[in-house]
Amino acid sequence: MKKTISIILAAILLILSFAACGAPENSEKSEKSESAKGGIYNFEDYKSSEVFDIEKIKLSDGLAEKCVTYKFSYLSDGGIIKAYISIPNSAAESEKPCKCILYNRGGNKEIGMLTDNSTANMCAVLDYIVIASQYRGTDGSEMADQFGGDDLHDVIKLIDLCQNDFSFVDMTDFCVAGESRGGMMTYMTARQDSRVKRIIAVSALSDLFKGYDERKDMQDVIYSYIGGTPKERKAEYEKRSAIYWADEIKVPVLIIHSKNDKQVSFKQAEEMYAKLKKTTDCTFITHDDDVHGIHKEDLKTITDWLNKTTA
Repeated sequence: MKKTISIILAAILLILSFAACGAPENSEKSEKSESAKGGIYNFEDYKSSEVFDIEKIKLSDGLAEKCVTYKFSYLSDGGIIKAYISIPNSAAESEKPCKCILYNRGGNKEIGMLTDNSTANMCAVLDYIVIASQYRGTDGSEMADQFGGDDLHDVIKLIDLCQNDFSFVDMTDFCVAGESRGGMMTYMTARQDSRVKRIIAVSALSDLFKGYDERKDMQDVIYSYIGGTPKERKAEYEKRSAIYWADEIKVPVLIIHSKNDKQVSFKQAEEMYAKLKKTTDCTFITHDDDVHGIHKEDLKTITDWLNKTTA
């Protein structure tokens, strides 16, 4: 009888032991399940020592129907840089990695800086992830803007994050786009980084020597960033002028430029196209006006061009 009782007690203890061991495991699975509800597109999950201060932006109802946008900080060359990312709702629903456009804004410092809607507007129309840097020296970003100097590292760092940290980014057809000064940054990025598979250059500055001569109102600004005139700092101007190394651009290019653009001359786009078409697939879209930047109708052109098979 005592033996039977001992066996029963042992069995009860064994059952209780299994129950005790199983409780933490079930709890852990439950926590993981809750965490997984946001899926790969829950951007808050990507907070790290290099990506932080993540803030979800409140968008208008129209934009919110199409995408979600976050403003965040990241480290580049040890300094804090501000950035935006917009993610299509269609991608989040599919739970599959989505293609991405890295957008390079124009201007310098506060002129032309990104707003809360900048990446969202592109994302909503193109249905691509759109990520963009404010560059250093703007909107609380540390260090000084160099107009195509070390601030190029801020762009390259975003590509690093897309490839190594953001699992929701499909890198197979990674596109970099830019307007005006951002077009200059786009050409420079494509020259340096083989992960760039295609580029879009809108009203792009492709010859800083011409840019300096054509814009008397910008000469002091350019001088302050580069530390001299084109004659005094020739190598620095050439480094920022894609016209001098256009043959190094091997990926498909879409150029969009207005014929009467007063800020970046149409001649720069013409000369760049003439060089690029010798070495790569280049599409040139022109407008008979003086608009500096993108036209509403260009969005359809860009969408069609992005959907083409990569050469």
